Amino acid sequence: MPLPAPGKRALAHTRVVTCYGFKREDNLWDIEGRIVDTKPFDFPNKDRGGTIRADEPLHDMSIRLTIDIDLNVIDAEAVIDDSPYNYCKSIATVARQLVGLQIAPGWTLKSKTAMGANHGCTHLSELLGPVATTAIQTISSAKWGQTSSSEQASSRSFIDSCHSYQVDSPVVKEHWPDLYREKPTRRLSENRRSNAENPFWPII
Repeated sequence: MPLPAPGKRALAHTRVVTCYGFKREDNLWDIEGRIVDTKPFDFPNKDRGGTIRADEPLHDMSIRLTIDIDLNVIDAEAVIDDSPYNYCKSIATVARQLVGLQIAPGWTLKSKTAMGANHGCTHLSELLGPVATTAIQTISSAKWGQTSSSEQASSRSFIDSCHSYQVDSPVVKEHWPDLYREKPTRRLSENRRSNAENPFWPII
């Protein structure tokens, strides 16, 4: 169902973020993210021959993380195909600083720090959020398959993390009846964790 019809307006900017997760033959995973910014009009730019044309990427940047099943970053690389300044492309190698980190609680701060914070590339750093959640979704089935029944039961920390996963929701009642509770007087707030921090987030 589309959004309600808007008022009269004109497109000013488009940003497209695309992420993919791949299982490799060596039992590692490649997680790739790409960000593309375009505008629907021409505007001047010295470093791009004088003008960036309408619908020509202002930013076109990609990053690839190679991870293991425990979400450790084994390798990382980035490419800047388009940017408003030629100097931007010199920062792509900073992605190597992500090697050795783990996609786990604290990932946002640690990864942005590793990427140089305000000395790095804002757009590549922004990609690390959706790339992290894509990594979770990519390896979740394999990770789940390696855990015992007791570990699976104790890892259901997604419960009470959003509207559909609240302990009194019909979704929990259907899929996890042992965890379902009617009209709880106390939410399981201590179990609330974001997608990027939960290695057992169900695939939807």
